[in-house]
Formats: sequence, C-alpha cells, structure tokens
Amino acid sequence: MRVLFHGFGNPGRRDDGLGPACAAAVERWALPGVAVDADYQLTVDDSAALRDVDVVVFADAAVRGPEPFEFRAIEPRPGVPFGSHGIEPPALLALTRELFGRAPEAWLLAIRGYEFDGFDETLSGRAAANLAAALEFIEPVLRNRTFRAAGPTARDPERAPAAAGEGAS
Repeated sequence: MRVLFHGFGNPGRRDDGLGPACAAAVERWALPGVAVDADYQLTVDDSAALRDVDVVVFADAAVRGPEPFEFRAIEPRPGVPFGSHGIEPPALLALTRELFGRAPEAWLLAIRGYEFDGFDETLSGRAAANLAAALEFIEPVLRNRTFRAAGPTARDPERAPAAAGEGAS
C-alpha cells in the first residue's frame, strides 16, 4: 500500500504551521512505503502525486473543532470552487479522479490551533501539545496501515464525521 502524508499550512503564521510541522515529524520516522510532502497550500499540481498512491493523509491546522485533533475520511467532491493557487482536499480528490480515473482513499488529520494572527514561526503551547497528541495517534496508524480502524477520531469515537473541509484552515 502506497501512502502519501501531506501537511499544508503557513509556518510563518503561528499555528497555521501545524500541517507542515506534522509532516516534518512524520518524515523523520522514515516509514517504509510512506512518502511525505508539505507546502503552504494544496494546488492542482498535487493531483499528479495523488494518482500514484493508494491512501493520502492530509494534515492541516483547524481553526475550530475538537481538541486535540480530529481524524476523518474525506471524499472527492466535484464542483467545489478553487483558484489557480489553492484547492481544498475534497476538490483535489475530485480533480484527481477526473484527470486520472481514480482517487486514493483520503483522510484529514485536522489539528486544533489557536493563534493564527501575526507573523512568527513558533507554534503556541496549546497547539504544540495538540501536535504531540496527533503524532502519537498517527504513527501507529501509518506504520500499520489501520486508517479505517482509526477513524473517525479515535479520541471521540462517538462523533460522526464532519463535512470535509469543515474546521480546517
């Protein structure tokens, strides 16, 4: 099973950098069969990387939502507007399916952040703690490929999956 872990967000805007920080930690683990990518935002060009994987996990900061994080499946959603510079995961999945005839199984790891204003490359203390909890959760999921067994959020298994993109920055 080929897996892509893709963290996105702006590390220069405090907690918006949770996605790239998470991706950097996952990359240090050097898990076999897990490719890692990170960027400020998802773009239409990312669809080419998605065509070659079986599972993608997107990691992003959540402006609101459960603490410390939420892990949920997301589905392709055509018709979601996007610009030439940014695209949300459901629209990217739909574009991948349209261009290449398939889209990977997809998950969103939405890590709760708190401080998004101002310019600083450090995470708030609360966001850093949430990142640590998310990493503790996702490491065995990636290592053992137990995505379906882990979602929706293992921290709150009674919670129904929210609409894709809800609560993520």
